Parts: sequence; C-alpha cells; structure tokens
Amino acid sequence: MNIIHRYIGVAVFLLAGCTVRQATDRIVDRDEVKRILTTLAADDMGGRAAFSSGIERAADFIATEFEKIGLQPHAQNDFRQTFQVSRVLPVTWEVAFDGTDIPSEHIIISSNNPGVNWNDEPDVSLIQIQAGDDFAQRFRDASVGRKDAIVVIDTSFASLFERYRGYLMQGRINQQGQTSQPLPSVVYVLTNQIPKSFRVSFTNKVEELPLSNLVGMLPGKSKPGEYVIFSAHYDHIGILQPVGQDSIANGADDDASGVSAVISLANYYKRLNDNERSLLFVAFTAEEIGLVGSNYFSKQLHADSVVAMINIEMIGKDAKFGPNSLYVTGYNQSNLAQIMQRNVQNTAFTFHPDPYPTQNLFYRSDNASLAALGVPAHTFATVQIDQDSYYHSVADEVETLNIDNIVSSIKAIAIGAKSIVAGKDTPSRVPKLER
Repeated sequence: MNIIHRYIGVAVFLLAGCTVRQATDRIVDRDEVKRILTTLAADDMGGRAAFSSGIERAADFIATEFEKIGLQPHAQNDFRQTFQVSRVLPVTWEVAFDGTDIPSEHIIISSNNPGVNWNDEPDVSLIQIQAGDDFAQRFRDASVGRKDAIVVIDTSFASLFERYRGYLMQGRINQQGQTSQPLPSVVYVLTNQIPKSFRVSFTNKVEELPLSNLVGMLPGKSKPGEYVIFSAHYDHIGILQPVGQDSIANGADDDASGVSAVISLANYYKRLNDNERSLLFVAFTAEEIGLVGSNYFSKQLHADSVVAMINIEMIGKDAKFGPNSLYVTGYNQSNLAQIMQRNVQNTAFTFHPDPYPTQNLFYRSDNASLAALGVPAHTFATVQIDQDSYYHSVADEVETLNIDNIVSSIKAIAIGAKSIVAGKDTPSRVPKLER
C-alpha cells in the first residue's frame, strides 16, 4: 500500500508539474516578444530620444499594439497622454581653467538658467570626482546640490562622461506647474586639472514641446476603481558619438525589453479576461531625462486608488541570481514582492531584493514617481548594473540579449501578480516621501 501511495504521489507531482509548465507556456509568445523588441530597437527608431522623430514612431507602434490587443484608452479618447514641457537647451558654452580653454566636448551643462558668466565667483562650489570614486553616485550627489557648482571629473572616467554627455546635453525639462525660477547650475568638466582660477559662460534657449505617455486599460470586473499598473519606459538616449560605424543607442535592453513585457502582459490579461481590478499598461516617455513622463502620469490619477505598480526595466539578460530570477528595487518598502513570491512558489521563478543598494535604483526609475506618493511601486529588473558595459551605449542591441530571459521574466510577473490582479491580495503601502 505504501508503495502504491508513493507511485500515486509521484504521478500527481509530475502531473502538477506538467500543468504548471503548460499554463506558463500559454502566457507569452516568444516570437511576439522578439518582434516587439526588434521593432522598438531598430535603427529607424533612432534611439528613441525624447522629442525626436524616432520616439514618435515608437509611440505610434505602441498605440497600434494596444489597439490591436483591444485595450481601452484611459481617461481620454486616445492612448496618447500628451502634455507640454519646457526644454532648456544649451546653445553656447565656454570654460577656461587658469586661462586655458577646455575643449567643448569635455563640458556638460546642466541648468535651467538662461545663462551665466562666472569669473572666480566665491559662491560657486568646486567638486572633484577622482579616479576610483563611485562615478554614478558622485555624479548624482553633485547634480542635486543646492549651490552652483563646477564638477571636475578625472579623465579615467572619459567613456562614462561621454555617455552621460550624450543625453544630458539634450536639455533640462520643466513640466507645466513646476517652478520657473532658476535652479542651481552645474557644469561638469572632464580634466585632471584642478583650477586655481576659472571662467565659465553659457547660454540656454527655452522651447515649449509636447511629450506623450501611452496608456491602455482593461477595466476591472468587480473592483474597477482599484488599479494595478504594469509599466516601462519607451524612450532611450538617441544618437551618440560614433563608435566605429554606429552612432545609434538602440536601447534594446533599456528599455525595449520592458516595453515588450508590458505589451505581452496586456495581451495575456486581455485573453484571460478575468481581472477583478482595473489594469493599466503604461509606456512612459522621457524617463532618461528625469522621470518626466511618470511624474506627469502620477498627477493624473489618485495615488490611493493604485493598489500596485510593477515597473519593468532591463530584463534582457540573466540576473546575478541566475535564470528565472528578477530583483525588486525597494524590496522591503512594501510586501509586494513577498506576495508575488508566494504566487510563484510552485514554479522555478524567484524574486530577490535589489543587490545593488549603492546604486539607489528604487528612486532612479519610473516607479519612484508613484512610490513617493505611497504606492507600492517597484521596479523589476535583471540587469547587472554594476558591470553591464552595454548600458547607455551604442552596443545595447537586440543581438546582445537573451530573449528567453525576457520571456521567463514576463511569465514570472504574470504568475506573481495573479492574486493582486484578482483582487485577493493588497500590498502594503510604501512610506510617502517627504517633499
């Protein structure tokens, strides 16, 4: 009898495994993922920089996909959520240290001031980023200072400096309703020379321009006023200095991979047609220049009505935890990840705390705009951000990605969010960010 029970138990276990495998296989079509990814990361999208013709083509493509799936526009008659911003764009700049001119390509201007003319001003801070420093952290710290500053960057960071320059010189954005008062100006200079004297001048122009998020909805069956958001950003950094014959930063992993997941999840939930809560599928614009799209979006709905936000960022390669794993930024800020882990417990999928705490990733992607308002909003990623040499470069191409990793990530998120979409689980709130 014990032997018979053992065989029955094994058979049930194997049958359950087959059932789980068949269910996950129906979630996403690998060929569709590759089609979406390849389209968004194609050269004719021009790197999808904000305000470019390429990002307009990407927006049209995403809107067409939403319509084809059968999503409804949210709060408008269009999938485009269009808004106006002011772009403050550098047009002239000169820097001299100790009477010697710095090459123009070794300068980054970050300012919403119409212009400055500094000549050894005592109120201008002088900051150094030295060889061996954590470049990203030091750069961020300098960018949020409260005083005008010159940041001297060691030439050992030349390649990183060039990456940052490629998108920061596209301008600084002010959304409608934001202060028009000049903020502290920061001038970054790539040199090993620490100046005893300096002269800095630059002028900016201001342009009023439109940007668009793409928002599609599946209304909830029994809880239509409660929202679960699946999101990713569809912009990237556009055209950079050529590397060989290539100057297009295609942004395949960052974040065409995430957008392919959002579209695939929309298709999956539309076919299921059993969501009790309303689902929003959002492709954000202008993440790369300051979370601009998600900041606008966060003001267009009541944050208290958003039950959860699953933001998807760079899932094209294995995480450091291996296949079938994602990490979650701000893991302990709410219990969203723990709920999702319970839902995938009978699968190979796992969710992990963010392994890169010094990178401050929780507040570097579009989840931050809603997390600041108390929403359990987290970014799900696999990128090994501390060592990915393709990040923000012309080498971020589809050919460098593992499509199967994107597919497995989509499956993990779909299964993980099941009880939340069904209205059975409600994640705890994130502590609101004090302004």
